[in-house]
Amino acid sequence: MSENSRDNTGEEVADYGPSLIGVAFVLVAAVGFSAKAVLVKLAYLQGVDAVTLLALRMLLSVPFFLIVAAWLRRTDPLAMSGRDWASVVGLGLLGYYLASLLDFLGLEHVSAGLERLVLFLYPTLVVIITALVFRRPVGRREAAALALSYGGIALVFLRDVSSHGADVPFGALLVFGSALAYAVYLVGSGEVLRRLGAMRFTAYAMTVACGASVAQFLATEPLAALRQPPPVYALALAMALLSTVMPAFLLSAGIRRVGARSASLIGAMGPASTIFLAALFLGEPITGAQLAGTALVITGVLAVSLPGRMK
Repeated sequence: MSENSRDNTGEEVADYGPSLIGVAFVLVAAVGFSAKAVLVKLAYLQGVDAVTLLALRMLLSVPFFLIVAAWLRRTDPLAMSGRDWASVVGLGLLGYYLASLLDFLGLEHVSAGLERLVLFLYPTLVVIITALVFRRPVGRREAAALALSYGGIALVFLRDVSSHGADVPFGALLVFGSALAYAVYLVGSGEVLRRLGAMRFTAYAMTVACGASVAQFLATEPLAALRQPPPVYALALAMALLSTVMPAFLLSAGIRRVGARSASLIGAMGPASTIFLAALFLGEPITGAQLAGTALVITGVLAVSLPGRMK
């Protein structure tokens, strides 16, 4: 058997073993990323604020990324230009620090289920950004997908406004800002990712985001704010390990086995898993409108993420 094979879309994937392993990796990564919203909401019940919680999450995550960065520097040294470093800093601040901060602030006002659906819109925002910046026309399939996705968000949004009150629009706007920041990061990171490699870039960019999060904490909060109840530390550690470090590496390993397009399909389980995790741990109700809205959003996102002939 050759060292590499191709998936059913023609995309080259490494032949490292049964594709079932790759499916499991991507699925666990999707659930891990999605569990973050539930962990954040549980931490907020202990009285911690968003800035302190984000700093704790980053501080507990960054040692793992520093280890990866040091290992790569030893085993695969790469001379980085000033432009490379500027790209890492700028994109790290945008895609990991700002996106995370807006997301954490938004979760103070919206349900975990709505947060995950709004964040999951980022592929549709990539389509819109590339259409505006690179003058790429939006095809019929993409236009229909956008309508489905934002129609689904409207269903869940209206349900949350009726049950959670006037703070929901502000919180949803903050989370949408997070999705927009991440979409801009994705559009701008393609070239530097190809030059540096995904693992190196992620390790360096996460270190930058950690520095920014800690700097913001030191500038806005007293050091005494780090004294939190034990459950906050436990939840921050779970966030670091289960919703940051582990899914980042599992997703990378999974994509190498099944391909990015198949990973997109599997990753669509993320918003659905958030709904059920939020119901289990937070008591958030599962309604027909929420399920219908989730189905519309997932369908629309997959339509713009996967290849097709309709234009």
